[in-house]
Amino acid sequence: MSNKKVSIRKLRKDDAMQLAELANNKKIWDNVRDYFPHPYDKEDALFFIDLTHKQKPLQSFGITYEDTLCGVISLITQNDVYKKSAEVGYWIGESFWSKGIMTKALALITDYGFNELNLVRIYTGVFEYNKASMKVLEKGGFLKEGISKKAILKNDQIWDEHRYYMLNPR
Repeated sequence: MSNKKVSIRKLRKDDAMQLAELANNKKIWDNVRDYFPHPYDKEDALFFIDLTHKQKPLQSFGITYEDTLCGVISLITQNDVYKKSAEVGYWIGESFWSKGIMTKALALITDYGFNELNLVRIYTGVFEYNKASMKVLEKGGFLKEGISKKAILKNDQIWDEHRYYMLNPR
């Protein structure tokens, strides 16, 4: 799936070193869940790539900018009564920040989620201090659903979580 210079594609084993170099950044880790390893090494990347290869259907993609891997974006489909919803999660290497890449990648994965996975709702939560991610979501057409007060413990501090969603327009 592609949007001119930005595309999302299946991760490959030969992406491991680039993935590790990009992900091994405390500034990225500060904005993701704690199960995301830090430090992040090639073995972590290979483990994650292997997990994505087991996904049926594929839900985690490498983000490329001008054919260079620059991050990851995923849909985490839900179960039971929430099976028509998915949580979107993403990160991008620091050298690729502020280029509009994530807004394009978000559009590609929401299109995939709505048209290929037949989802009704895609949502996410953002740590209160991650204004850049909020801007990406708002530019991408996501609406703020609310704020979960003092819902997150990150770096030994309690933070609010800003909740965003988009509904399938069909």
